[in-house]
Amino acid sequence: MQYEAFHLNFWQHGTFWVLVALVIFAFLAGRRVWLVIAGMLDARAQAVRTALDEAAQLKAEAEAMLAETKRKQAQAEEDAKRILATAHAEAERLAQDLAAEAEAAARRRERMAMERIAAAEGAAVKEVRAAAIDVATAAATAILRGPAGAQAEPTLIDHALAALPGALRG
Repeated sequence: MQYEAFHLNFWQHGTFWVLVALVIFAFLAGRRVWLVIAGMLDARAQAVRTALDEAAQLKAEAEAMLAETKRKQAQAEEDAKRILATAHAEAERLAQDLAAEAEAAARRRERMAMERIAAAEGAAVKEVRAAAIDVATAAATAILRGPAGAQAEPTLIDHALAALPGALRG
């Protein structure tokens, strides 16, 4: 069986015209399909370009934020050092103030203690004088009341000296 499309009058056969119609359809439809595919590829390329531009912008913003954060961190470290230095200076000043205050308080207490000692000393001297006056008065009274003579004087003196410690305590 022979195929009739390969004979001399091939344009008279339906197979030829189907082939011609198929080529024309492929040309017309292919052009539209090609335009649709090209449009889709262009849209995809534009989306990729937009995404790359956005990524570049985000990268630039991130680098700017990183630089700002580093600057703020350096500033915070500098501030912290300055605050620590100020705190140390303040602590040193307070320690010196407290030491001076403690020394002044110690001097006041020492002065008050010396004043109390002087007052106690003065009171003791007054008491001793008063006791000596009382003993002398008692001895003078005893001499004046008692028998006067050379024998009574040593006894009176011994008696007055023995009574002196009791008078000083009491």
